[in-house]
This record gives sequence, structure tokens and C-alpha cells, in this order.
Amino acid sequence: MNPFTQLSASSIEARHLVTGLAIVAFALSLFHLLSDRAGVERWHAEVGSTPVTVYQPEGMQEQAPAVLVSHGFAGSRQMMEGFALTMAQNGYIAVSFDYLGHGRHPEPLYGELGEWDGAAAVLMEQTRQVMEFARDLPNSDGRIAVLGHSLGSGLMARFAQLNEDVDATVGISLFAPKTDEQTPKNLLSVVGGFENRLKIQGQELVAMVTDDHEPDDIRPGQTYGSFDDGTARRLEVIRGIEHVGILFSSRSADQARLWLDEVFDRSGEGFKLSSGGWIALLFASLVVLAYRLAAVLPVVSSPARGASASWKKLLLVAGAPALATPILLAPLPTEFLPVVVGDYLAVHFAVYGTLMLVALWWYSGWQAPSQWYATIGADPKRLIVATALLLFFCLGVIGWALEQFITSFYPVSERLPLLAVMFIGTLPFFLADEWLTRGDGAKRGAYPLTKLLFLVSLGIAVALDYESLSFLPMILPVWIIFFILYGLFSRWSFRRTGNPLVAGIVNAVAFAWALAVTFPMYAGVSPP
Repeated sequence: MNPFTQLSASSIEARHLVTGLAIVAFALSLFHLLSDRAGVERWHAEVGSTPVTVYQPEGMQEQAPAVLVSHGFAGSRQMMEGFALTMAQNGYIAVSFDYLGHGRHPEPLYGELGEWDGAAAVLMEQTRQVMEFARDLPNSDGRIAVLGHSLGSGLMARFAQLNEDVDATVGISLFAPKTDEQTPKNLLSVVGGFENRLKIQGQELVAMVTDDHEPDDIRPGQTYGSFDDGTARRLEVIRGIEHVGILFSSRSADQARLWLDEVFDRSGEGFKLSSGGWIALLFASLVVLAYRLAAVLPVVSSPARGASASWKKLLLVAGAPALATPILLAPLPTEFLPVVVGDYLAVHFAVYGTLMLVALWWYSGWQAPSQWYATIGADPKRLIVATALLLFFCLGVIGWALEQFITSFYPVSERLPLLAVMFIGTLPFFLADEWLTRGDGAKRGAYPLTKLLFLVSLGIAVALDYESLSFLPMILPVWIIFFILYGLFSRWSFRRTGNPLVAGIVNAVAFAWALAVTFPMYAGVSPP
């Protein structure tokens, strides 16, 4: 037999094996993730205009405390499902809800941002309405605990201070500057090992209830104060976890459950969430399947197109805009959309991308627009088919997994105009970036270099206006994951289609979608 034929057959068998293993991994992870929901009754309701999800044990007969579960800035109740499931599996009633302007809430947030008598007061009034709803549930025994993440943790801590009938507070990545030695009652602070600033504040919060301890003496995992008079406090540090990963850690959810068991003198069922690792496996299997499915994309250009940029060209075309964009935008008003922070990102993408396109045009010798079509060299029908297939996988398949296990990914109708505007902003950047970093002679490492430059550009923008953009560094891990994930899709699609426009369009849609569905809608200081 011809050795080349043997090699080809062996290669085909290996690809089939990898595909089969990815399908098995996908099915196995999906089975475990759905098993976390087994035995839990979930149902949706509205409290006024607030969408809520109630979690309780199936066939629940006994009465139990209700736990209000709130998300952080740019979050949603779906992001908090691990905590809600853990509570329900252990006999509690969990009531999770979307704040104004977040998730699937159709109405925007309003009030002065960052002020306790502004937007925070509006959100706490919303929380009060949800608490009254939770108290009236058939199996509620009237006792209330609150649990929140990041922004939600501070709001819940303040809410518990103002409502004496809240029996316990759990803060995930807790930042609660108004906490004192008496309130809120029975406070647990859970922080990630990489959240050093919040760990220090957690030590300070716990030390408030002691007479002979300095903050540095506070030991994680040790309870200080007393449950009898509501002064109990504890700091838990989840090693190896950061601000977002803490939401999907079974350890953080279990610590929250154990704390409430102590507060309410209950004994849980011992259920521990398994989501974290299985979520990672689910998405890893989808990435492998994306690699295999890229082979079905049609060839759009032959030979392959792209700038095939040298290092000098890369640094000039992508590096100069990285420095110029934040400097140009610093003195300009960028709050033109009813969405927090997202409008700045849309403008940053648009200006950065436009400067890159101008630089590419200059490098091509100011090529006339009539010559662009020949340079692009794309078969229109195949371009549409390839783009549609890749979009279906990213928004349909990956999007479904995000919707089910990470966050609210499919937007309410009120967000669709935002998505359109965001796409106008992201399109120039990703078209320019894909063209710059692709081509037969493209430099290895060009794609990650331009993403690093973009993140550096955002870092400069944050330094120039930290007060308005301070949230951006907190979601840095998410940005990195997105760039890696869509960078892989980009590479595989270009290898097959031969044209950078396919991934350029898809990445622009994907990032615009993520910005439009994630960042809070905001109506300003006055009610809409």
C-alpha cells in the first residue's frame, strides 16, 4: 500500500476519533450540568416589571427560609444560578432576579450612578418588592437571607442594614463600605484568592465585631461574633479564583449554603454544585467541534487574501491607533447611548478600527475604492454562506450554551437597537484587524499582538478616566477568553475560506452582541 495513502487514512481516523471524543465530552458535561437541576422546581414570574426565577425542591412540603439572590454589574440572574440551585437542592427557596437595566429586565436603570441615594436606592426598592414577593410564597416561613455578587453584594449588605428582618447576608466578592459593627446581621464575605483588595476589606469587616483582633489577625474560615445576637461574621477565601470565576465555583456556593445552615440552624442535604469543571469541559468540546466543522465552510477566495503584514506594518497600523484612540476620546463626550460603559466601548472600537482602515489604505498607496473589490477577491455567494454558517455556530450553538449555563445571551427587544449601534462600532475594527493579521505571509503571533495592543489601548483609556471606566479591568478575564475563542474560530475559518472578511464580520457581530446584551441599560438621573 502507498505510504501516503496509509498516512491519509490514519489522519482521517485520528480526526474522526477526536470528533467522537468531543461529542462524548459534550454529552457527558451536558448530562452533569442538567443533573444539577434535577429535583429542583424552577418557575418564572414578574414582580411588577422585574423578572424573577424561583427555585425550590420538587414537591416541597415543609416551609423554609427564602434567599434573595442578586447579580453584579453587567450580570444577570442566570449568572447566579449555581447559588440558587445549591440553596434549592439543600431545602431553601431561592428567588433570583434581574436588576433594572440588566439581563432580561425590559426597563432601564435610573438615578445617579455610584450614589447611595441615587441608583442604589432605586435598586434597593426593587429588592424590597422582591422580598415581599418571596415572603408570600406558599412554602416560605417568613425568614429572609440575601446573597449578592460584586455590585449586588454591596447592595444586599446595605439592604440588610436598612431592613432588620433580614437574618443573614452573604456577599460574594463583597464590597460594602457602609457596614458597621452591628449591621448587617450574620455577615459572610466570600472572596477569590486573586481578589486581594476585597480580602483585606473582608478582614476589616470581620474585625469590627471583635474587641481584641486587628484586621491582619482575622483568619479565613473562622467565625467571629455570635449567631445569637446576629453579630456572627466570617471571611472565606476561595483559592485560585478571580472575580468572575467565583460565580461558577462549587466551593463558593457550598460556603454560602453552610453559612445559612448555621444562621437558620438547619441541616442541608449535602448537595454540592458540580458546574465549574463541567462548564469548562462543555465549552472545550464545542471548541473542538468548531475546529472540525470549519472543514465544511466553502472556499471564498483562492488564493488566500489578506495584508500579510510585516512586523513594521503591524506595529504601525495597529500600534498607532492603540495610542491615539484613548487620547482622542479622553476630552470627548461618549455617553450617547442608554447603556453604561458600552457606549464608550462602541466608540473606542469604531475610532480604533477606522484609524486602522485609513492606515491600511495608506499602505496600499491610497488605492481607489473601485479597486477594493479586486483586492478583496471574494465570491459573494460563498462569502454569505460561510459567514452565515459561522454565525449560526457562534450565536446558535455557543450562544445556546452561554444562555443555559453562563448568562442571559439572547436579548430582549429593547436591546436590539443597541446591538445595531454596537455592530456599527465593532465592524471597522474587526474588518481591519482580520485583514491586517491574515494572508499567506502573515506573521505568527500577529493576531494575539493586535489584541494585546487593543487591551493596552483600553488600559490607557481607563487610566485617563478611571471614574467612568473602572469596571473594565474587572472583566479583563472575559475579554481574554473572548479574544482567544474567536481568535481560534478566525484562524480556522481563514484556513478554509481563504478570506478574512468571514471572521471579520462574525467577530464584529459576536462582540457587538456581547456588549449589547451585557452592559446595563441606563436612562439617566430621572425615571424614564
